[in-house]
Amino acid sequence: MKIAITTQGTEATSKIDPRFGRTSYIRVIDTETHEVTLIDNRDTASDGHGAGPKTAQRMLETGAQVLITGNGPGGNAAAVLEKKGIKVLTGAQNLTVEEALKAYHEKSLKT
Repeated sequence: MKIAITTQGTEATSKIDPRFGRTSYIRVIDTETHEVTLIDNRDTASDGHGAGPKTAQRMLETGAQVLITGNGPGGNAAAVLEKKGIKVLTGAQNLTVEEALKAYHEKSLKT
């Protein structure tokens, strides 16, 4: 399974980015192979509109089935993710990537 996590930095110790559409990075972890893919999403910071769907498309291209983020995606991005069957987990805004993965495995994030 692949898990996508919105993050402010490039390391496993980086803090979760509470934003989805304008997250700085998306870290995708394959739970079977432990392979990590990092998506640089910083260009969406200057987008006036459409950052959420643009970020959702980038995330979907990785094959991720789960998204862990802080506050969750906005309406348009949420609709795209829901249509593709992506499980969205929120409430990770004060965690690091490592802590968010642990919370995922402990089933302590919100759906």
